[in-house]
Amino acid sequence: MSVRLVKVSIGLVFSEVGSSMETFLKEFHKIDEGSEDPISNWLKTARAKGDTQDTDPVLLNLMVELHRKVDSIEKFLRNEEPERLSLASKAEIESVGFEHFKLSEDVLQVGVEYYGRVTMPIHPKRDLALFFTAIDNSLAKITKIHKRDENEWGIYLTARDRALIREAKESKE
Repeated sequence: MSVRLVKVSIGLVFSEVGSSMETFLKEFHKIDEGSEDPISNWLKTARAKGDTQDTDPVLLNLMVELHRKVDSIEKFLRNEEPERLSLASKAEIESVGFEHFKLSEDVLQVGVEYYGRVTMPIHPKRDLALFFTAIDNSLAKITKIHKRDENEWGIYLTARDRALIREAKESKE
């Protein structure tokens, strides 16, 4: 089986699903709901109404991100951490594809289903929850991911691929 992968360096925490599927599914859905903060809901509503038509999109995005940062600082000061399950293992993702990723170490068991969280190196940083099955000891196939996360994964992969192509061209010149 040939899988096209692009070099990256992303952290992954994960655990075998085993009999804990229900517990992992609860967190999986909670992470997706948590990605919709109040400012995002307001922005969606404002865009749907057409209230943002006359606003500079870059400036609007900067203001929204500043609002999120203030919210984040408030949560930090109140010691409010998002509740996350403690997952058994950590690994480094060395390359990604649209439906696959490869770990830098052979830590997976072939055919076993896992639940994991990835902190995406995008702006704004956020956790991405996913289920995956080991194809070999380091290669995994993503089996369940939220639609929004799948889009961000694809955008990140494409941007990373373009950056590597640019680097390769520059090194030849």
